[in-house]
Amino acid sequence: MAQGSGALTFGKNRAKIHDESSRMQVTFEDVAGVDEAKLELEEVVDFLRQPAKYQKLGGRIPKGVLLVGPPGTGKTLLAKAVAGEARVSFFSISGSEFVEMFVGVGAARVRDLFEQAKQKAPCIVFIDELDAIGKARSSGRAIGFSNDEREQTLNQLLAEIDGFESSEGVIIMAATNTPEVLDPALLRAGRFDRQVLVDRPDLKDRVAILKVHARKVLMADDVALETVAGRTPGMVGADLANIVNESALLAVRRGGERVEMRDLEEAADRVMLGLEKKSRVMSPEEKERVAVHEAGHALVALSVKHADPLHRVSIIPRSIGALGYTLQLPTQERYLMTQPELEDQIAVLLGGRTAEEIHYGGVVSTGAADDLERASALVRQMVTRFGMSDALGPLTYGRPMAAQFLKSPFDMEERNYSERTAERIDDESRRIVDEIRKRVTEILSKRREPMERISRELIRKETLERAELDKLLAPDEPEKIGDPERVTPEVPVA
Repeated sequence: MAQGSGALTFGKNRAKIHDESSRMQVTFEDVAGVDEAKLELEEVVDFLRQPAKYQKLGGRIPKGVLLVGPPGTGKTLLAKAVAGEARVSFFSISGSEFVEMFVGVGAARVRDLFEQAKQKAPCIVFIDELDAIGKARSSGRAIGFSNDEREQTLNQLLAEIDGFESSEGVIIMAATNTPEVLDPALLRAGRFDRQVLVDRPDLKDRVAILKVHARKVLMADDVALETVAGRTPGMVGADLANIVNESALLAVRRGGERVEMRDLEEAADRVMLGLEKKSRVMSPEEKERVAVHEAGHALVALSVKHADPLHRVSIIPRSIGALGYTLQLPTQERYLMTQPELEDQIAVLLGGRTAEEIHYGGVVSTGAADDLERASALVRQMVTRFGMSDALGPLTYGRPMAAQFLKSPFDMEERNYSERTAERIDDESRRIVDEIRKRVTEILSKRREPMERISRELIRKETLERAELDKLLAPDEPEKIGDPERVTPEVPVA
């Protein structure tokens, strides 16, 4: 890494350099849950190990590889693993480290970085958060929003990438979670001409990731990582690593010698829902209202056909701001949702407020604010994005905000529809919500006694597991019109 604080070293690059002898030896064995990405990158590893095999037939390995995916999916770790597998030097730098307040410094650092990389070839140059310097250039098109230093740095980066051949043994890798904002010149053939998607892991991948992180922790025999993976849909590798680490801390705190299943369960709750705040004292009236609210969520989830299986309901406040929660856990991965499934998801969200209306004779509280916000967003997506409205037909209305921002940062959404259509969107959204709300009211009115029973037990015990709920509802033979195979991404309902 370049050292010095004088003016002559100001334009030196600040990349961290790891060579073959460094202790940073990450290999593909240390990266789990991204099998497709590893398959694509094995070609890069093979080229760095034996470039003559490709040059013999006139083949050219891509100069640049762009790793694209949500935060925490392991893009940086994967780049390190490529260097570790190929046993070559690894230059690591963040895009933000190029840009300073002085124009020209970033460009000088880019030149210096590539000069050092050529001397260390074969090697990998890894630029994290590429969007910090690679955003679409706007000079002359958006007065007042151009950034000369960033754009000069980008211009120099483009020039440097064009200034060498991949046969020299320098591979450029970069990572971003917002590829839509990158300048098109970066993504053309001959620069970052290969994009590798590093997506969120599915159930099988989550099990593999947990096993990798569990190697460093003493686990008890009762630990079932498959169970933990099953209740963490949507989580990325960083989240799963955090769960394993939190479970180890919890085991130490209780004086245990090994991490047990209860530690992992509590760690998953902590990561998903926040810390329990048992010190927060609610008045008996507030506690009763929260219990009624959560009982409404739980009973609707147990009554509609397409709800995720109910796991737990609690009125213990959490640090995320929720005064209680109803936790539903899927049993398998799902990538598509039907209209009835979305409507049942909205029904569960409306269950809390509807229960308050029934119990308190129409007097509602502010506790349903988050539920209503999420239900509103979901129903508007049904109307404007998914074409689930007969009145408006199979069309989409409006453009995604990210694509629109490139055009103008002032418009939050491009309205490619008329005022009359906007009114129809509002009317359709209201109609769908009213119909679902009517159905939820019928469910909870018909089963008011079980709802009151659940709320009373919640006040007494504060947390009820699924088995306890089944016992409470057994005398009524609940009409669970359930389909246990139906799964949506898990969202704890507050």
